[in-house]
Amino acid sequence: MKYSGIGGQAVIEGIMMKNGEDYSVAVRKPDRTIEVKKDKYISFSDRHKWAKLPFIRGIFAFGESMILGMRALTFSASFFEDDEEEKPSKFELWLEKTFGENLEKVLITFSMVLAFAMAIVIFMWLPLFIAERINFAGHDNLKALFEGVIRIIIFIAYIKLISRTEDIRRTFMYHGAEHKCINCIEHGLPLTVDNVAVSSKEHKRCGTSFIFIVMIISILFFMVVRPEGVLLRFASRIILIPVIAGVSYEFLRIAGRSDNPIVNALSRPGMWMQGLTTKEPDDDQIEVAIEAVKAVFDWESYLGENFPEGSDALGRELLIKAEKRNN
Repeated sequence: MKYSGIGGQAVIEGIMMKNGEDYSVAVRKPDRTIEVKKDKYISFSDRHKWAKLPFIRGIFAFGESMILGMRALTFSASFFEDDEEEKPSKFELWLEKTFGENLEKVLITFSMVLAFAMAIVIFMWLPLFIAERINFAGHDNLKALFEGVIRIIIFIAYIKLISRTEDIRRTFMYHGAEHKCINCIEHGLPLTVDNVAVSSKEHKRCGTSFIFIVMIISILFFMVVRPEGVLLRFASRIILIPVIAGVSYEFLRIAGRSDNPIVNALSRPGMWMQGLTTKEPDDDQIEVAIEAVKAVFDWESYLGENFPEGSDALGRELLIKAEKRNN
């Protein structure tokens, strides 16, 4: 495997792919054609070198991935809005009058703040609240472990619940297509539908792995950081989020660039968790993912530079599978 530097996110009937400052959003529109938007996003760390320092860069990367993800999601959703014209409500008119051209940015910011607040309550405070209701007879490490296990159970239950809806299931299929495209390239295969289809839908740089790593590292942190008083413990769950995110990002960064057996073993639980958020895509979804990649990444030059003698061992195995699938 050769690190490519590209990453992405599934959106409504489409894929967002990012490579450096460039990002693209490819969407399968209701008329079955593919719309591709390409733009640039200059991150805070690119404008301020100190923000690229280890453990700090992960904090900004996490926040900016949410911002860029919301932009891509808003673009993809615009193709599936209700065509029926409805008279705007008084509240909608007030919003348009008050914020004008900045309304979309305001709504995105509000959505992000609301989502973050809900995540804090559901995934940080609720597990702590449950753990606080149980008497562990002074075994604080056991309490921190129990809290972490509850957090993981809530996360799995949440993913299982939302994946029952058709829209989320299709989004998870696009998520799988995104991973398959990256795996296809990073194992030295030409970016074709057949090659992508037989590639793995799990990838070590996935956001699902990041969330799982955050939950595991939070257990270790909360075993060590044990403030006195319930209110302080609740506050610590918020205060330590940037620190935990920074440490988790560094691990994910190493994992995404390494084939070390130890790193691979440590990455395996996070990749198992991706089974919840990735599904096997169909060929139409793979085509969308390929268009998103092509808009921001010269995969042919990449293969020529990194695989001058052909694909790696896994890539050759996948090529055989692709040929069988094609026949």
